[in-house]
Amino acid sequence: MGVLEDGSNWSMGQRQLFCLGRALLRRCRILVLDEATASIDNSTDAILQKTIRTEFTYCTVVTVAHRIPTVMDCDMVLTMSDGKVVEFDKPTKLMETEGSLFRELVKEYWSYTANTNF
Repeated sequence: MGVLEDGSNWSMGQRQLFCLGRALLRRCRILVLDEATASIDNSTDAILQKTIRTEFTYCTVVTVAHRIPTVMDCDMVLTMSDGKVVEFDKPTKLMETEGSLFRELVKEYWSYTANTNF
């Protein structure tokens, strides 16, 4: 079976991986991702995150993320609340800052995952 127009017979994860492969082949200078790994399993997510970190080092990567592990090793993190920028700094610096929204999100995420049986 072939690919239908617009890849409509592919899953969202398959389409995301195809688009990322295309960006890799084109050697794009700027890569914008909107939670690129949301539609794939955890093991594929880990591989994809590693690929993004190693193969796009020459590139500015802007990632809209909704999951904490996606941004933990980024150079800079911008957190927003109610459509407004709350903070912008290195993740390590934000983690050290008392009252940081990012720090609270990370604590909440790890608390949730530690108490959830998958």
